[in-house]
Amino acid sequence: MSGEEQEKLKLIIDSKIIRLQRQIVELKELTKPIAPDCAIGRVSRMDAINNKSVNDAMLLKKQNQLNKLHLSLDALDDVDFENCIVCSHKIPIERLFIMPESRMCMNCASKSRG
Repeated sequence: MSGEEQEKLKLIIDSKIIRLQRQIVELKELTKPIAPDCAIGRVSRMDAINNKSVNDAMLLKKQNQLNKLHLSLDALDDVDFENCIVCSHKIPIERLFIMPESRMCMNCASKSRG
């Protein structure tokens, strides 16, 4: 990876980290416990509980992605950074620009999901 590509990737990671940190703050507000004495109807309360569980799952996903981005930022200078952690083939720079937190090539990533 060239120095220019590495700088571009660092900027992408930094901007994703900032965006995720904002989203996490918002999700933490949405995942606060619902008070049992809250004066809303039964159906509305069930909707609120359902929305809270969806937001809890999204919060966990965003926190995980944020952790991976921090790890990627720390590893950016490593010589093996652009190599897949499974097969060691080079990950295309375009994939790293889109998903810098991914440490696998498309082939290995699709195998691990399926």
